[in-house]
Amino acid sequence: MFKRAIVRTPGKSLVQGLSTAGLGLPDHQKALHQHAEYTKSLEDCGLDVLVLPPDENFPDSTFVEDAALLTPQCAIITNPGAPSRKGETSKIKHVLGDFFENIEEVSDPGTVEAGDIMMVGSHFYIGLSERTNQNGAEQVIGFLDKYGLTGSVIELEEVLHLKTGTAYLEHNNLVVCGEFVRTEEFQKYDLLVIPEDESYAANCIWVNDQVILPKGYLKTRAIIQSFGYEIKEVDVSEFQKLDGGLSCLSLRF
Repeated sequence: MFKRAIVRTPGKSLVQGLSTAGLGLPDHQKALHQHAEYTKSLEDCGLDVLVLPPDENFPDSTFVEDAALLTPQCAIITNPGAPSRKGETSKIKHVLGDFFENIEEVSDPGTVEAGDIMMVGSHFYIGLSERTNQNGAEQVIGFLDKYGLTGSVIELEEVLHLKTGTAYLEHNNLVVCGEFVRTEEFQKYDLLVIPEDESYAANCIWVNDQVILPKGYLKTRAIIQSFGYEIKEVDVSEFQKLDGGLSCLSLRF
């Protein structure tokens, strides 16, 4: 069960964020409203949410998940593969110092963005992508091993991050879409297969036995509800324009 979350309010520089989505520029005012609703949804799930102020120097910094991996035993500060995001980690490290006694850091030549890391119990799947390389993954696995945890790599073929197309909902239930439907390592789980035309909704998050979904994906909602979960929907369309999803917007621990 999670007790806390950390989020960062999107700055006006959001419009300069990285994107391959081709959906146009985000509207800052709409993004602020959506971010507030997202924060409220976390609070409604019982979390104490720390809201960090905007950081105009880093347009993508509202996607706080990528800067750190949080485990019950330690925090691991990443080393983002996107050059424009590397400066985000020092500020997150400072914040996490109030919550974690054990903090590790990934260093060059390793690159890691935590959107590529999915926690399943005490095991962590690490996607090898344009943003996360083998060296970075090996550093993370080394840190995990130090604290009695385990990790393994998954090679990505199509998506930006591992959690773009998969989400663990606890209870052996794993949301998958696209390339992950046939991933050998995932076949031991009960797979909730999301149709390709709703692939964006594969990036959902489990928070204390409730599932937060992007708004408007009726097929995905029905699939997840059929497994007995209570659903909360949040409109995150402005963040979708920057390749961002629900998991990207918070650090939950």
